[in-house]
Amino acid sequence: MSRPFVKIIAGLFVALCMAASTNVHPFGFFAHRKINRMAVFCLPPEMIGLYKHHIEFLAERSVDPDRRAHAVEGEAPRHYIDIDHFGPDPFEVVPVKWEDAAELFSEDTLMEYGVLPWYIDIMVRRLTRAFVNNDMDNILLLSAHLGHYVADACTPLHTTLHYNGRTPEQRGIHAFWESRLPELFAHEYNFFTGRAQYVGDPLEKAWELVKISHHKVDTIYQVFDSLLVIFPEDKVYAHEMRGQSMGRVYSRTFSAAFHDALNGMVERQMHLAVKTVGDLWFTAWVNAGQPDLQAMQTRSLSNRILHIIRQEKNEWDKATDPAGRPNPQ
Repeated sequence: MSRPFVKIIAGLFVALCMAASTNVHPFGFFAHRKINRMAVFCLPPEMIGLYKHHIEFLAERSVDPDRRAHAVEGEAPRHYIDIDHFGPDPFEVVPVKWEDAAELFSEDTLMEYGVLPWYIDIMVRRLTRAFVNNDMDNILLLSAHLGHYVADACTPLHTTLHYNGRTPEQRGIHAFWESRLPELFAHEYNFFTGRAQYVGDPLEKAWELVKISHHKVDTIYQVFDSLLVIFPEDKVYAHEMRGQSMGRVYSRTFSAAFHDALNGMVERQMHLAVKTVGDLWFTAWVNAGQPDLQAMQTRSLSNRILHIIRQEKNEWDKATDPAGRPNPQ
C-alpha cells in the first residue's frame, strides 16, 4: 500500500516504479481489474448472471479504494498490514480478532501499521447485508471493493514495513512487482480456479492470505539483489512511452529475468486473489440466505449510486495533498 496487480496517469506509474512513494498503490490498476474480472467466472449459476452482466463495473470500480487512499484520511491503512513491526514471529504475537489485538496494542498502533485482514472481514459482512437487503447497487459496489482488498492481501509487499525497498537500490520494487510484472506477463497466466467455495471464517482466511504473502517478502528482495549483481545498469532500465509521457522503467529484459527468477510467484498470487475473491463473494451470498439474484440481472445501476461515484471521483481528483501512509519507509 506506498501501497498498493496501474494507471491513473502515465507519469504516476513511472514515479511509482522508479522512486519511493508515500501513496498507496496495491497490485497495480491493471491487475486489480483483471482479478475482479476473472473472479466472476468462479461463481455458481445462481450468481454469475448478475456479476457477468456488470463485469465492466466490477472491474473498473476495483480501483476505487486506491484512489480513495490518496484523498481520504484513514483509508490507506486498510490496504496493508506491516506485520513485521510486531517482531520476528508476528503471527504468534498478533491476535486474529480485532478486539484482542486492539486491547494488546491499542487501536492507534493498529491503524499506524495497517488493518488489512480485519477490514476484509468487515467488507464481507457489509456485502452479506447488501445481499440480505437485495440492494443491487451495494452488492456490486461492495463486491468490487472487497476484491481490491483481497488482492492487496495477496501482494507480499503489502505485509512489510519495507514495502518499497530495504535499501536505496531497491526503491521502486513495490510497483515493479505488483504493476510492471503483471502488465507485461499476465497474458501468459492461467486464471482458471474452479468453482467458488464457501469460507467458514473470512477473518481467518484474510490472515491466511497475509501469512502466505509475507513469507514471500525475503525471496522478492533476494532475487532482486541477485539480479542487480549480474545486470549492468544500462540493462536494468529503459525508456518507454506511457500515454503521452516518456519515462524510465525497468527494462523488459530485466523484468523478464526478475519474473522468471521468482518462479511463478506473481501468477500464483494473482491466482490466489482471483480464487479468494470469488470464494468471499459466494460466502457473503450464502450467509445472506442465497437470495434470488435473477431478477436483478438486467437491471441498471441506480442514478443515485452513479451520482455518488461521480461525486467521489471529483473529490479524489481534487486532492492535492495525498493522505498516504502514516509511516512511510
